[in-house]
Amino acid sequence: MRAEAPRAMTCSSEIRSSDPLPLGRDAPDLPPAWPDELDLRLPWNAARFLAAIFGRRRAVHLPAQLPGAERIPRYVLQEFHRLPNGFYSRRVANGYARQFDRTMLGATVEARKAIVSRAGQAECVLDLGCGDGKLAQSFVDSGARDVWALDACPYLLQLGARARPAVKFVHGAAEDLPFPSERFDAIAACFLFHELPPKAARSALFECSRSLKPGGRLVLCEPAPDQLQRGAWLRSTRAHGWRGAYFTALARWMFEPFVELWQRTDFGPWFASAGLQWIEDHTEFPCRYFVARKA
Repeated sequence: MRAEAPRAMTCSSEIRSSDPLPLGRDAPDLPPAWPDELDLRLPWNAARFLAAIFGRRRAVHLPAQLPGAERIPRYVLQEFHRLPNGFYSRRVANGYARQFDRTMLGATVEARKAIVSRAGQAECVLDLGCGDGKLAQSFVDSGARDVWALDACPYLLQLGARARPAVKFVHGAAEDLPFPSERFDAIAACFLFHELPPKAARSALFECSRSLKPGGRLVLCEPAPDQLQRGAWLRSTRAHGWRGAYFTALARWMFEPFVELWQRTDFGPWFASAGLQWIEDHTEFPCRYFVARKA
């Protein structure tokens, strides 16, 4: 299934009165979480940090007085990807932002290019589940004039807001977008929807549809499904060599509690339920790309 070439769209880069207020680059540092308070030169602290990576998953503890804590959905307060305290610390957020592309062997760098290409000539764009905003910056670099980025994690957002001044960063959840209807030409999400529980994923899809202009595109990049299927080790290794074995091992080792539910989604009716026409489904291991268009 392949998408036809999208039509060009135009928009102004000015912030509208109905838009949320973006984060400022000069906002004060966020309060430290427990991983930030560990002196990892001390063996017992290093052991505690490593135990959080390789041991039993625990709930995330948000620091007192964390701005926007009331907007963080409860389902994300788990140690996703085996990260100590999840993404919710300065140390872990910074390490994740610096190392994720390397962990993915550059596949996410190529994925960002593929997402931008599939969004076409959109100029008003939302990067949903943006992390520190690398995908949003790719849209800026491609010539998009009005680029927004939204994530539930204040620590990742602060990194992005300080590093990428051309992007407007907003704290929020995908299932409750703070934007007016028909705001964007395109909405893109890289490795987000498989991390949402089904009810939140469906709500996020409806919010994307509401926020897209008629003819606008939703572009998703998610893990290729064969990494979690029966016989994945042998099949992936035969098809992709050592990279196949690596990504299969990575997918099975990471803690992503909703990924199997996501892979069981019947995507045709799922997109259609939100008034979106599913126009592309293409796998380039280890990624799977979806493109849907609002009527």
